[in-house]
Amino acid sequence: MSKKEKAEELKEKLFMKKENCWDIQSDEKDQIFDFAEGYKHALNIGKTERRFIAYSVEQLEKAGFQDISQFEKLNAGDKVYTTMHDKTLIAAIVGEEEPSKGFNMVGSHVDSPRLDLKPNPLMEEEELVYFKTHYYGGIKKYQWLSTALSLHGVIYLSDGKKVEINVGDDPQDPVFTITDLLPHLDKHLRSKKVSEFVNPEKMNLLIGSIPYPDTEVKDRFKLGILNLLNEQYGLTEIDFNRAEIEIVPAQMARDVGFDRSMIGAYGQDDRVCAYTSLEALINSKAGKRTIAILFADKEEIGSEGNTGAQSDIFLYQLNHLHEMILGREPKRREIEEFYMNTNLLSSDVSNVFDPNYAEVSDPLNSSYLSKGIGINKYTGAAGKSSTNDAHAEFVSYVLNIFAEHNIPYQISELGKVDWGGGGTIAKYFAKTGMNVIDSGVAMFAMHSCFEITSKIDVYNTYRAYLAFLNN
Repeated sequence: MSKKEKAEELKEKLFMKKENCWDIQSDEKDQIFDFAEGYKHALNIGKTERRFIAYSVEQLEKAGFQDISQFEKLNAGDKVYTTMHDKTLIAAIVGEEEPSKGFNMVGSHVDSPRLDLKPNPLMEEEELVYFKTHYYGGIKKYQWLSTALSLHGVIYLSDGKKVEINVGDDPQDPVFTITDLLPHLDKHLRSKKVSEFVNPEKMNLLIGSIPYPDTEVKDRFKLGILNLLNEQYGLTEIDFNRAEIEIVPAQMARDVGFDRSMIGAYGQDDRVCAYTSLEALINSKAGKRTIAILFADKEEIGSEGNTGAQSDIFLYQLNHLHEMILGREPKRREIEEFYMNTNLLSSDVSNVFDPNYAEVSDPLNSSYLSKGIGINKYTGAAGKSSTNDAHAEFVSYVLNIFAEHNIPYQISELGKVDWGGGGTIAKYFAKTGMNVIDSGVAMFAMHSCFEITSKIDVYNTYRAYLAFLNN
């Protein structure tokens, strides 16, 4: 053997490989594309957290899961779910082992950056009618201008009646938009920072321009719109005080590229991880260990509120699940052991290395499109502030599962040190004593109106969650 051959053999043995998954899974293309169709359908239906939770419950019930309230005690093999405020979900398949041995869980968030209506949104200005908005989460405001937008949410009338609003996604529906300034007249804005280019108080949604026919009445353009809303939904202006209306892109999920290898859609952060974990649980079987998925809200604004990962509501529900399996109230030590023995994949997305913006990433520590599920040992920012940092034993445990099932993976960071970083739900569940690590699909254009994922990465993330839950 020549020196060169020996070196190549040693290199083959010692170097880490990051293979493109299309090279090693070409015979699975039809299965991968079929899986992507189901995912695109879920994205189109579940554009808000409420709508995605409703979709998830429907899929779970089709698969034989029942609301936990239907049970007095849980036994091995039972499939259950519970929701909180129509915005969060826990679903589980009960295993043979007692809960103090811990669960294998995958946790995602189902909210996405968007615009919300202000509590008093309706405004008439220069014979035009607008909804005033307040942005939610980390967005680039300019991306939301001159874009077709739809409205989704709920309004409670004074008599307690719940009214659901879903307007703009159906091709027969009207859409809404926030107008932009033409380039001929925006010279005074060009020197501003990108973060200052759009005044958030001017992100007003254009909703109408036909007046009420009585020319003597004041605010007759606003009245014209309110009259339509009253006729269709029974609304009066004060009912918006009891509303929760979200504004999202009206476009549907689309294949991207001549080869249709990618998916472009709004809300893939983090519904791509929620969908893949939902499918993984549905396609799992009861085993020794109880397995579960968890969907949280409010991650994009710091996991706050009573539906965010910081809320104790998740601990209450997990403790209740624990009690239902035991058939009695668990002892304090049993609860402590449950949390310390539970393994959680915090399933959230990461960025893909983008050659157009290579300067923001470390090439050796980045995720790449079509190279498998992305794993972040830690997220946070700067000196790892505000993060869960998974310990070596748990990282090894997870990677060994993936290796055993031929799951392609890549470990990465979210941008260069002191440049990037971000938050997930991981640290809030790690506080309980759970073993937690971030893992999910890497994507282009995160937090934009049209995020891009690879179909094969989506499929392999499903496979990864399936292997982890059933280990």
